[in-house]
Amino acid sequence: MQITFEIPDEMASVLQARGQDLSRTALEAVGIEAYRQHLSTGDQLRRMLGLGTRYEMDGFLKQHEVWLEYSIEDFERDGETAERLWQERRDVRTDAFLAHG
Repeated sequence: MQITFEIPDEMASVLQARGQDLSRTALEAVGIEAYRQHLSTGDQLRRMLGLGTRYEMDGFLKQHEVWLEYSIEDFERDGETAERLWQERRDVRTDAFLAHG
């Protein structure tokens, strides 16, 4: 979809003086706002902006001061997952040691 809109000349002059591509700047602004409002996913935004990888997307978000939401519940769940995986890894190593011992 193509969207056309007008901005005041003085604002366009300021943005252009900073070397910004006004079309790209507008596209990024719309995408960032949709992402902040949870109207699009990170993957949708990445594709919209033509970013190749999730790492590029993370860098783009950081550059625009859009921080990933990470709650205390997310942190606790990640800790529980890490502990479970560590236990499973230790059990596999113990079983392998006992099988060869």
